[in-house]
Amino acid sequence: MGVALITPFKEDDSIDFNALGKLVDYQLQNGTDYLVVLGTTAETPTLTEEEKREVTKFIVTRVRGRIPIVLGVGGNCTRTIVEKLKNENYDGVDAILSVVPYYNKPSQEGIYQHYKAISEATKLPIVLYNVPGRTGVNMTAQTTLRIACEFKNVIAVKEASGNITQMDDIIKNKPANFNVISGDDGITFPLVTLGAIGVISVIGNAFPREFSRMVRLALAGDYANARTIHHSFTELFDLLFVDGNPAGVKCMLHMMGFIENKLRLPLVPTRIGTFEKIRDVLRQLSIKC
Repeated sequence: MGVALITPFKEDDSIDFNALGKLVDYQLQNGTDYLVVLGTTAETPTLTEEEKREVTKFIVTRVRGRIPIVLGVGGNCTRTIVEKLKNENYDGVDAILSVVPYYNKPSQEGIYQHYKAISEATKLPIVLYNVPGRTGVNMTAQTTLRIACEFKNVIAVKEASGNITQMDDIIKNKPANFNVISGDDGITFPLVTLGAIGVISVIGNAFPREFSRMVRLALAGDYANARTIHHSFTELFDLLFVDGNPAGVKCMLHMMGFIENKLRLPLVPTRIGTFEKIRDVLRQLSIKC
């Protein structure tokens, strides 16, 4: 289980590095296998370039090599990403996560050429990220497999298309050195049973010990116990995203005493109804809030 870390903010909209340090320590102490920094859940579009560097440096320093760090380096201008990969300092970063270009809706050939340029710009391992609900375009199984077969430093795809058939096609036909990672907490259990290697998780911000245990049980073939944990989180899976990500998980972390319930515009906290439902579920799970 990798965790897509949130970015905690203070009431004045500045980054709360004290809270961020506590969150990183919480992950290190509770079974998280690797951290994903500056992904969607980190509200990266609302961070300045300088803030992104500060967050990355802070987390790398805090982790001190104890678990791998995967850094989000993506966008919809290929040239900008290539220049960033060639010129930025990636000391302490073990791999990058790069999303399918959003908004400009490239063709499948355009997606292929985009990742070809990224692969040739860095020696770091690359995890593709397919999330058509955000990007406006789906990277097909055929394109994913083409990239996986041709570029050796492309090691995995974070699949959040919601299309189980597509994901299964990739798992069935992928090269041996390429892996499929769930990009959706709610389908992680069934996807692991099909051959995925785990998840880049949102709910893991709040429940790293429990959710990583579910993943490990499923990977070990203990589906009965893994399913029990999966079902215990079913209601929270829905509540996480009903008001947008990361509003749901920030609400949970606020109730658990980790952070202020603060997002940067245009994102806002959950509605009061969602807040109350999350509080009720956490109480059922014996989480003090």
